Amino acid sequence: MGIPDHLTCLLKNLYASQEATVRTVHGTTDCFQIRKGVRQGCILSPCLFNLYAEYIMRNVGLDEAQAGITIAGRNIDNLRYADDTTLTAESEELNSLYMKVKEESEKVGLKLNIQKTKVMASGPIIHGK
Repeated sequence: MGIPDHLTCLLKNLYASQEATVRTVHGTTDCFQIRKGVRQGCILSPCLFNLYAEYIMRNVGLDEAQAGITIAGRNIDNLRYADDTTLTAESEELNSLYMKVKEESEKVGLKLNIQKTKVMASGPIIHGK
């Protein structure tokens, strides 16, 4: 994705050997290693998640699939904000697009939450009916 080696090295060092404890009503737990995720509250976390999401979308091959809808002459196949993603496609393409995103996400350890998944169909506006 074109990320310079010195930045990759910096991020690896930032995330190497992370440990945490959890404070409960019964006291604080022993230290444990953190192996996944981005740092809670870190200003880099949204950017890192966006890189992760971009990697997934590139591997889905949306450009090749020509999925999406056309708005003002531009093809829009996905919209993203933080960890929310909207996939856009004609009805017959949508299931295929969802399955591709699900497969690519699982390859890198990200699971889509089916309980939070919604489908919205839209069509042309017919005036006077």
